[in-house]
Amino acid sequence: MWNYEKRLQYPLKIKQCNPKIAQIIISQYGGPDGELGASMRYLSQRYTMPYPEIAGLLTDIGTEELAHFEMIGAIVYQLTKDLTPEEIKNSGFAPYYVDHTLALWPQAAGGIPFNACEFQSKGDVITDLNEDLAAEQKARTTYDNILRLVDDPDVCDAIRFLRAREIVHYQRFGEALRLAAEKLDEKNFYAFNPEFDS
Repeated sequence: MWNYEKRLQYPLKIKQCNPKIAQIIISQYGGPDGELGASMRYLSQRYTMPYPEIAGLLTDIGTEELAHFEMIGAIVYQLTKDLTPEEIKNSGFAPYYVDHTLALWPQAAGGIPFNACEFQSKGDVITDLNEDLAAEQKARTTYDNILRLVDDPDVCDAIRFLRAREIVHYQRFGEALRLAAEKLDEKNFYAFNPEFDS
C-alpha cells in the first residue's frame, strides 16, 4: 500500500512554454527507457524475487520511478499548458495535439506509444537484476541526450536531478546483484539446475 504526498519529489517551476522540448522530454514519460517502464519493471519483478531485501529494493525503486513519471508529466505539462494554436503549428507539436490535445499520453519522442514490451520481468534473480542495471544505464543515457539538446535552465535542473537518481539506482542494483550472487542456490536456475547441466 502506498501513501501519496501531494508534492513532486523535486520542485518544478518552468517559466516558458516550449513544445519542441516537450516532444523530447516525453520519451522519459512513455518511451522505451522511460519512467513508466522502469516502474512497471521493478514492481513486477518484486513478486518473484526470492530475497526479501532485494524485493524491498525493487518496491522502493519502483515506487520512486512512479514519482519520476509524475515529474516528467509535470515537465511536459508545464512546457505545453499555455500554447497558442500558432505555437502548436510552428513547433511541430500539431500531430501530438491532434490526437491528445494537451493531455499527457505515454509515448516515445518519435511518437511510438508505450506498451508492456518496453520492460522485462523474467523471474530469474540474475536475469532480472542485469535487466535492471541495463535499464538504469539506458535511462541515464537518455537523460544525457536530453541535456545535450535542451538549454532551458529550469528543465535542465530537473533533468540533472533525475539523471543523478538513475546513477543511484544503478549502484543499488549493483549491490543487490552482489548480494544475490552470495545467496545463489536451488531457487535460482543460474546457479543450480542439474537437469540442464547433465
